[in-house]
Amino acid sequence: MIGRKQESASLQRFLDSKRAEIIVVYGRRRVGKTFLVNEFFSNSYAFKHTAVSPIGRKKTGLMKIQLQEFFYSLKSYGLDSGIPCPTSWTEAFHLLQELLDRKYNGNKQVIFIDELPWMDTPRANFLSAFEHFCNDWCLARKHVKLIVCGSATSWIVDKMLDNKGGFYNRTTSRIYVKPFTLKECREYFDSEGFCIDNYDIILCYMAFGGIPYYLSQLRRDYSVAQNIDALLFDKEGNLADEFDKLFQSQFTNPEMLKEIVTQVGSKRCGLTRDEILKGMKQSSGGTFSDSLQALEKSRFISSDIPFGETEKKYRLSDLFCYFYLHHVKKNAGNKTYWQNNYNSSAMNNWLGLAFEEVVFSHIDQIKRSLGISGVMTRESSWSVEGDNENPGMQIDLIIDRDDRVINVCEIKFSRREYSVTGGYARKIEERIDKVREHSHIKGSIISVLITTYGLKNNEFSGRFSKVISMEDLFV
Repeated sequence: MIGRKQESASLQRFLDSKRAEIIVVYGRRRVGKTFLVNEFFSNSYAFKHTAVSPIGRKKTGLMKIQLQEFFYSLKSYGLDSGIPCPTSWTEAFHLLQELLDRKYNGNKQVIFIDELPWMDTPRANFLSAFEHFCNDWCLARKHVKLIVCGSATSWIVDKMLDNKGGFYNRTTSRIYVKPFTLKECREYFDSEGFCIDNYDIILCYMAFGGIPYYLSQLRRDYSVAQNIDALLFDKEGNLADEFDKLFQSQFTNPEMLKEIVTQVGSKRCGLTRDEILKGMKQSSGGTFSDSLQALEKSRFISSDIPFGETEKKYRLSDLFCYFYLHHVKKNAGNKTYWQNNYNSSAMNNWLGLAFEEVVFSHIDQIKRSLGISGVMTRESSWSVEGDNENPGMQIDLIIDRDDRVINVCEIKFSRREYSVTGGYARKIEERIDKVREHSHIKGSIISVLITTYGLKNNEFSGRFSKVISMEDLFV
């Protein structure tokens, strides 16, 4: 298993504990949650059930379908024949209790329920029955280790982790499964026999965002560009409809959320709440607020107050969605789009923007390279609108540190060593002056270049105090 060392250590700790455990494993669709649990426990459970996907199904009759599938799982683990299919979730969980009590032999019992949110269908009263099962039966038995999993992260957070009702403080631990880092992508490609360098891995990351399942679809005999075309731009590609499935499988109101993501992803530095509403031509209300919160809880978007500003902005943080919205959505069906446009000026501009997103998803590696892993920081991009008197300005990344230092970072994607020109050197000085003008501290401001192949030495290269190359992102 690639990576997942902390997650595996957590599962081992819960397995070894001398109390009942209710463990929530959650994260984005296709990130490898089920694979993690199955690999760790070697598919050895006292009971396991996977809910039925609602994608493509009518909403009517879903409860019956979910109950029937749960019943089949009960039978496969030894439920007595002749017992009829339950007609309610209360009855279904009582059957599970009876089955597990009968099978108990003094050893720990691991129960795994995968895609739990899908079981909560309309008017099914699922949650109250599940709460009772957890509170009345699971937590009363020290040998029980219940693991629940789900891609519908906002449901998991609202109904289980932040629940103020019957589930309040009942979850004993949570494991959030993140996308692979660049280093873990490197390990994955090595393990699969790919002949691929770090530059191409970054290109893959720009399109697929470190999602293990997406990476597993790549072919070794294809270039990165060929793989992107085959998987995303070809309408028959394995990931051609993934964007729609991503939202349908995780949210009850997918169209609204896709519209929000589209708006947020339209501007590199993010949008305020009012700007999102204006772009959608939508009035503020409960549905919009709930949708915005659901996207943030699911980590499709992130929010912060950028340096020098006072209002929160929302940024699209899912790299796959970012790539889809900027390229695939407009060019679906063009089977060789990425190959044909790979060296175009528009594509080069895109590579620069996408590399910034890769850097933002590896802030820990950036801080390690700067030697400030233990320092509290706030990270954001910063954009200043121009006017008749002053030109506009954008800083790719500002790291505002608690040790009274600000790192002003320029992020440049390049196919060779980056060369600083005289004009660009002056821009760097102007940006540093602007940051000093808006800074709330009187400490140092250090300029940093983050690029692919490092910095070419010339008369202007000294404008940067620190240079971070793509190799540092793979630490």
